[in-house]
Amino acid sequence: MEILILVTGGTFDKEYNELTGELFFKDTHVDEMLNLGRNLVRTSTETLMMKDSLNMTDDDRRLIVDHCKSVKQNHIIVTHGTDTMVETAVFLNREISEKTIILTGAMIPYKFGSSDGLFNLGSALALVQTLKEGVYIAMNGRYFHPANVRKNKEDGVFEELI
Repeated sequence: MEILILVTGGTFDKEYNELTGELFFKDTHVDEMLNLGRNLVRTSTETLMMKDSLNMTDDDRRLIVDHCKSVKQNHIIVTHGTDTMVETAVFLNREISEKTIILTGAMIPYKFGSSDGLFNLGSALALVQTLKEGVYIAMNGRYFHPANVRKNKEDGVFEELI
């Protein structure tokens, strides 16, 4: 089994410009994170886009869906910004049922050192190998179905809807 890690941007991959104080995209950190975590699972990484999820459109979501449908891998992790991760997961869930797809991200950029990204990526790697076909979100050590989750912006976590 080979797991495709599809990079779309989000806080996960943001860099910090010390001169301007702005966050920006350069390259993905996924391969560095896999090496740091001593990953032994067969993976391939593809960068589809580097976008803040607040700027993600339905055309971007369509591109993600079409790409997931077209690849040979049946186990896919999508790195994604947390602000609209749920919307993209719902979009994917409507379109794809025959693959296992996990969306994950980070509240704090990986390059900050205190990021949750490495933990979330590791969780997503384990979950994509064990969950049945479907679309899920993996954050904070838990997994969620797209129709039953929200980002709690006050606490900075993902939680089930009640």
